[in-house]
Amino acid sequence: MIDIAEIEAARGRIASTVHRTRTELSDRLSTAVDVPVYLKLEHHQRTGSFKIRGATNAILNLSDEQRAKGVVGVSTGNHGRGLAYAARQNGVRCIVAISQLVPQNKIDGIRAQGAEVRIVGQSQDDAQVEVDRLVEEEGMTMIPPFDHPDIIAGQGTLGLELIEDVPDLTTVLVQLSGGGLISGVAAALKARKPDIRVIGVSMERGAAMYACQKAGKPIAVPELSTLADSLGGGIGLDNVYTFEMTRDLVDDIVLVSEAEIAAAIRHAYWQEHQIIEGSGSVGIAALLAGKVRPNGETVLLLSGGNIDMALHHRIVSGEDVDVTAGDENA
Repeated sequence: MIDIAEIEAARGRIASTVHRTRTELSDRLSTAVDVPVYLKLEHHQRTGSFKIRGATNAILNLSDEQRAKGVVGVSTGNHGRGLAYAARQNGVRCIVAISQLVPQNKIDGIRAQGAEVRIVGQSQDDAQVEVDRLVEEEGMTMIPPFDHPDIIAGQGTLGLELIEDVPDLTTVLVQLSGGGLISGVAAALKARKPDIRVIGVSMERGAAMYACQKAGKPIAVPELSTLADSLGGGIGLDNVYTFEMTRDLVDDIVLVSEAEIAAAIRHAYWQEHQIIEGSGSVGIAALLAGKVRPNGETVLLLSGGNIDMALHHRIVSGEDVDVTAGDENA
């Protein structure tokens, strides 16, 4: 379990690099559910997502020897971008391994931050094989996207900001993938106010942590195409931290459909004037679909905005976008 002291230390460590993003009241959503609903605008973060928090914390905790040999990680896009940024800021070589399911705009974003990208296989597990090889043969340090104490503590700094911005907070909707974000946020919030409800939101297609929690242990889950592509990938069969932290700290998990994700992206654009990616929209999706019924002040985390703008244009223009077409597992 990552504790509040580690999260507080991470906040001090990353303060000069990471923005403190705004938390704003949404009049439209507040009216829709008849309680105050706030949006945490983390998609305005440097690199366009929350991932820079954990990545920066991890890079700053490296030893001199580790810095000299460089870092490597597997990513669905946003972790790679954050890791590449943090590595470049600190003069550290960085390689990011990704699968062929990662959208081109996210590949370009990683490369733009100066990292080398290796595209391997059809899943994060396939890409992890290349990461393991680089660790073994070149002595690079692996910085995983979620199941690492420095990553969890860094993401947990978001929780500190939320409780400071909304002191009467009762419910938080947080994206759920590998669990690094929700584990850190829940640890921070519940240390300050134990009765806050933390609800994880994921997509119906390939929700790995949801399936693992239902099974009672980490299991292999197929990785499928989805508008919430940043939430794809497994949690690792040898998961050390996030499976148990999610089990112990998260009050509920809900899943949203592709149509609900698209509707949330449209709402964010037309009603909130925000451009967010599919993974960033799932909290709005759950609220609009009535899958979460809050009874007090509520925060939705807009976790990322790194969406392909051509895809975004199609969605907000009302097109019925089907990213699952041709997927054998659809």
